[in-house]
Amino acid sequence: MLTRRIIPCLDVKDGRVVKGIRFRELRDAGDPATMAAEYMSEGADELVFLDIGASLGSRSTMLEWVSSVADMLFIPFTVGGGIVDESQARRIISLGADKVSLNTAAVRDPDLIRRCSSLLGSQAVVLAVDALRTGRGHWEVMVRAGTEPAGIDLLSWVRKACSLGCGEILLTSIDSDGTLEGYDTECIEAVAASVPVPVIASGGAGRNEHFLEAFRSGADAALAASVFHFGTVRICELKAELSSRGIPMRIEAGGAMNGL
Repeated sequence: MLTRRIIPCLDVKDGRVVKGIRFRELRDAGDPATMAAEYMSEGADELVFLDIGASLGSRSTMLEWVSSVADMLFIPFTVGGGIVDESQARRIISLGADKVSLNTAAVRDPDLIRRCSSLLGSQAVVLAVDALRTGRGHWEVMVRAGTEPAGIDLLSWVRKACSLGCGEILLTSIDSDGTLEGYDTECIEAVAASVPVPVIASGGAGRNEHFLEAFRSGADAALAASVFHFGTVRICELKAELSSRGIPMRIEAGGAMNGL
């Protein structure tokens, strides 16, 4: 059985890790490099860096972050935010990132997924999707850091993205993000049943039980930010509890690799 992954997310704006509620009311949470090293030592399976200001400001991801992080990390990490073409994606991978995350640019130009996948391999291409509930069993894709509706049905979009070659879905519920009230398990179940690639659940984790619920809903990985940043949930303790409750986990700190 494939191991499930615990992934801290570092939302970066103006060189600092920030965290808010439903993408707003941002608070400073720390230095990206320092937090990355700490998470690796605590047993994180992967890390995700998202430049949440890149799409809004129409600027590319800060490449210097990638190189400095790659020098210190021995676990996989993904970089996203403002990647608008395959040459940028290739540059980020060449500097040491394991994967790139595409969001707004992929919605505007879906063929970007195919081009990046052809160039880098599908395993290096993550589709990040920000989903807003519009009714029971229905969600709309949002873009530009969750501020603008794309007019696209969530399930239709993730199916199309997989057909174009994305290797993983990073699914964020805007309704749940930052609330600490739990992941949108209905949304996770719907997406996991619709695509043949791993699904990373994001948005809403507040306690250990929420991670268990996400995995039982079909998530292959669970991503969180504030509960890790502010010490509410400790990764080593979380993984031990999940393992004791039947979720396959890599326990070894500092050297965990993903279960893909």
